[in-house]
Amino acid sequence: MAFQLFVLFTAIPFVELFLLIWIGKHFGLLPTISLVMLTGIAGAWLARREGLRTLQQIQQDMSVGKPPGDVWVQGAMILVAGVLLITPGVLTDALGFCMLIPTFRQWSARHMIRYLSKRVDITHVDMRGDRPRRRVDARVTRVESIEED
Repeated sequence: MAFQLFVLFTAIPFVELFLLIWIGKHFGLLPTISLVMLTGIAGAWLARREGLRTLQQIQQDMSVGKPPGDVWVQGAMILVAGVLLITPGVLTDALGFCMLIPTFRQWSARHMIRYLSKRVDITHVDMRGDRPRRRVDARVTRVESIEED
């Protein structure tokens, strides 16, 4: 875990800084600053648009009684994409823009849900006295939900 945090907070900013210096050296200061500003503005606009579209999808799913499932994960991905896009950098912008593409986001959400479902044990506890239903897996984290009438 410490290595992943090291990479996240040290190596990635170093690579981003290197790429920005390289772009500045080859294209000039003004185009580099314009690139950073343009990706930030375009990213914020796209994240807002996709976020509103995802919020509408969640509302539609819930109005017909369908659990939104992967749409929640897609909403979280849009939020992360927005943060990545307003952060100056080339790699973070590329990843952020990829996360705003609906087909990439849907594909990633399915894989993320599949990955998490193998590692999370969901126990359903009903306040009406029913026995809890659970799936047992030795490699999981316990998550509980309580329903109240």
